[in-house]
Amino acid sequence: MPRPTKLAPAEIASRLSALPGWSIAGGKLHRELTFADFAQAFAFMGEVAREAEALQHHPEWFNVYNRVVIDLTTHDAGGITSLDFDLARRAEAHARHHARPAP
Repeated sequence: MPRPTKLAPAEIASRLSALPGWSIAGGKLHRELTFADFAQAFAFMGEVAREAEALQHHPEWFNVYNRVVIDLTTHDAGGITSLDFDLARRAEAHARHHARPAP
């Protein structure tokens, strides 16, 4: 299966408007989430890890206690691709199942 190509800035802006809470930071899709506790944050990360494996596309992320920071980019394409938006949408779906994601 061919890897996706880097999206144009206008396409990124258009797709980003459908993902409330996500932004562009350092040339990557960026989201910060806060959960009720560490168990909820870690459960979320486990679910997103399974999605990432299914897509063969892995996030850059950071976790401290109840906070998870996610950055998405497609390194081999040199920027943001449709794959990043697909994983972001999947992450959002899982975040809704856990306690209090930050706005």
